[in-house]
Amino acid sequence: MSLTIDRRQVLKGTVGLLVAGNALGYSSAFASGKFTQLDIDTHVIEVNGKAAKVYSLLQPNGKSGLETKAGANFKVTLKNHLGYDSLVHWHGLTPPSNQDGVPELSQPPLAAGKTYMYDFFLERPGTHWMHSHVGLQEQKMLAAPLIIHDPAEVNLDEQNVVIMLHDFTFKEPEEILAKLRSGEGDMEEGMPMKGGMAMKDGMPMKDGMPMNGGMDMDMDLNDVEFDAYLANDRTLSDPDVVRVDPGAKVRLRIINAAASTNFMIDLGTLEGAVIAVDGHNVMSVAGKRFEIAIAQRVDIRLTVPAGQGAYPILAVREGDVERTGIYLATASGSVKKLGDKGDYEAPPIRMGLEQRLTAATPLAVKPADRSLTLNLTGNMMRYIWTLNDRVYEDRIPLMVSKGERVEIALQNKTGMAHPMHLHGHVFQVVAINNKPINGAIRDTVMVPPMTRMTIAFDANNPGRWAFHCHNLYHMASGMFTSLEYEV
Repeated sequence: MSLTIDRRQVLKGTVGLLVAGNALGYSSAFASGKFTQLDIDTHVIEVNGKAAKVYSLLQPNGKSGLETKAGANFKVTLKNHLGYDSLVHWHGLTPPSNQDGVPELSQPPLAAGKTYMYDFFLERPGTHWMHSHVGLQEQKMLAAPLIIHDPAEVNLDEQNVVIMLHDFTFKEPEEILAKLRSGEGDMEEGMPMKGGMAMKDGMPMKDGMPMNGGMDMDMDLNDVEFDAYLANDRTLSDPDVVRVDPGAKVRLRIINAAASTNFMIDLGTLEGAVIAVDGHNVMSVAGKRFEIAIAQRVDIRLTVPAGQGAYPILAVREGDVERTGIYLATASGSVKKLGDKGDYEAPPIRMGLEQRLTAATPLAVKPADRSLTLNLTGNMMRYIWTLNDRVYEDRIPLMVSKGERVEIALQNKTGMAHPMHLHGHVFQVVAINNKPINGAIRDTVMVPPMTRMTIAFDANNPGRWAFHCHNLYHMASGMFTSLEYEV
């Protein structure tokens, strides 16, 4: 079996039909010793009055995604009902390398009509998700929740509410990518994009001159315009309404499954506290608004007010007024539908929340055995995104050895933020711009423009692992490398 992959393989398999319908639902914990079937397929949803065929990841009973508990084996039979290749990555889990779901790097694509069986131990609970790693299928919503419960919380008096966010387009994602590469998208030579600023030769510009990291910069925020933003497959014109009891405790499990959009979570009149990110507990951070980058998850605990009422939980697009969301509503709470544009523009998502997060269970203190630097690079005008100035097929893998404590400095030299995701491991954010912090345990960290984020992890899962920007169009344009273990 070939273990090489090029960008053509990364882009292979998207035929453009779409997804996942009805209200989200989840299975009960896996039956002991039995496999749960998960089907890759398509079905139709309605977005702003128009039908759209989208991908789905469903159990035979029609429930989307999977729900189980830590301390058991992840036993899944994945069947591809599409007429072309697909494959699913278990985002946030740390399986053996050959079950990680990246075409060729970890396993071959799953051919039409074929089945893979997965069987590995689930050590940690958390809010995770699953998505295709073939082509641009993720943009067409080939994704679903993956919730791993903590057995110690089985009797906790708390209602779990999953909110899965998407950016939606009626266009084919290949068309979007082609326009970005041709310069026919939302940006022309020397002109800013929506919410952004001019770029040239991959550098931010002001008054025709390059800007450096020490200046106040209005960087580019969004390079793709979408037709709608969805929460649990719905817009705010027809929102998902979750019934709750007055005075009830609620745990929001929010998953940013968008291909190219960061959001600001807005609790409106409610107060909440972040208790976990990317499936890992943090020291409680209270507030009403919280950042969530592409591919990240945030768990927020709140208490529903006494009495009857309806409470919108909103996700506002970074640098814009466009939004989506759901409602928490009591039995007779009156739901007032909101427009898909709000009354304020969400600010750029930088490090406001990240700097406030502290891991509840940090890594053991020890010096790094290996320190690496990964420069986030690219050329906006040609729409080529790179790591250490190399696209995937020309990459030089990051090498580690089993048992090492590894630190990687992620130095963003571009005018866009990049949510960087490491497969097969969890890491701790240990420094921002060289200032040490005791940050969150994560699997995806957003690196703002001209910023240096340092992560640390224990090299305890040998294999060949993907490490990439989770903005789908950046990844498909080359911002993808591998982390590999020395033999």
